[in-house]
Amino acid sequence: MSPATQRALHDCRGAFAETLVELAEANPDVVAVCNDSVGSSKLEGFKERWPERLVNVGIAEQNLVGVAAGLANGGLLPFVCAAACFLTARALEQIKTDVAYSDTNVKLCGISSGMAYGELGATHHSTEDFGWTRVIPNLTVIAPADREETRQAVRAAAAHRGPVYLRLSRMGVPDIMPDGYRFAIGRAVRLHEGRDVSIIANGTLTHRALDAAELLAREGIQARVINMATVKPLDEDAIVAAARDTGAIVTLEEHQVHGGLGSAVAEVVVSHEPVPMTILGVPGIFAPTGSASWLLDRFGMSAQGIAASARELVHRKRTKVAP
Repeated sequence: MSPATQRALHDCRGAFAETLVELAEANPDVVAVCNDSVGSSKLEGFKERWPERLVNVGIAEQNLVGVAAGLANGGLLPFVCAAACFLTARALEQIKTDVAYSDTNVKLCGISSGMAYGELGATHHSTEDFGWTRVIPNLTVIAPADREETRQAVRAAAAHRGPVYLRLSRMGVPDIMPDGYRFAIGRAVRLHEGRDVSIIANGTLTHRALDAAELLAREGIQARVINMATVKPLDEDAIVAAARDTGAIVTLEEHQVHGGLGSAVAEVVVSHEPVPMTILGVPGIFAPTGSASWLLDRFGMSAQGIAASARELVHRKRTKVAP
């Protein structure tokens, strides 16, 4: 077991809610808008402190986003909190038109993203939201990896003028960001150095990437681990450097393999520095019912599965086998 997996696991929703309260304390324009999700969004403290600044529209996600756009047009700073699967699927037209097309200052917070609602099945999985949101103009897309990055990403979203989609999970993750870490929209961070292969991940999978790098290091394979928290705008420089320096890239995402982080990275690689790539994620199917951790393992994203994919790419590179 690696040091990362030995650490305590934390639900980043708590860090999100605490930071939102701090922002609201400093800025009376901050409001929360939810869809009967006060509990799942961890907004109890916000509601107790400022009941008049929490708008609960009920289970009506299209209204949820429309109301938030109206509040923003009135000069307020709304944070929209809802399960990612319903926020991005049901209200996609409102996200596109009321928020992004109008360049409205709304912060969309997709709670319990990816396969966090694993046992509730595919209707509650949010494994398409990167694909939907990253193609919409004006919309910044961020998936933080631990509590500290969540705190800083929420503050960065509040300071950013324009629409933001924050993808937040309920899965427990260890604290992995180094001391002194500073999040910036559009900037990736190296968490492990290596020149044999690069592993690019975000959200709930970054700590698994670090675990895989440790397994590979025991075999003499040095893996660069890059936390790509911002899916849009993408840190193209970090991707090109990874391709040039290591010659092979594995991407991980709690998302379909089509249209998400891996696809975004591949677009950069094929345009600037073509190298062998493997995209790990949900392989174009509706994921079955099961715990989120079990599902990630099933789709090859355990530490051992990630290491196996990286090992195969290194072998391909060293033996010059065509991809």
